[in-house]
Amino acid sequence: MPALFSNFLTLLVSVLWALILARVLVSWLVPPGGGGGLVAFIYQVTEPILAPIRRILPPTGGIDWSPLIAMLLLGALTRLVGSL
Repeated sequence: MPALFSNFLTLLVSVLWALILARVLVSWLVPPGGGGGLVAFIYQVTEPILAPIRRILPPTGGIDWSPLIAMLLLGALTRLVGSL
């Protein structure tokens, strides 16, 4: 795999990982409907990643495990790309 593609994919996965972490923190700190444009951007970027995971996971008493699962999958993807 060319180094340029590998570095780009690693950077993209790192940015997505950070945005998912930001979404978790925002969900704890900002009231629903608040936050403005940056919060809306974070939700728009991360929702296509988290929504399919939510459809697969069973409901667990109000706790959304999809960010954790997504972050674990992104970490595994980073390790996979790094080993190629």
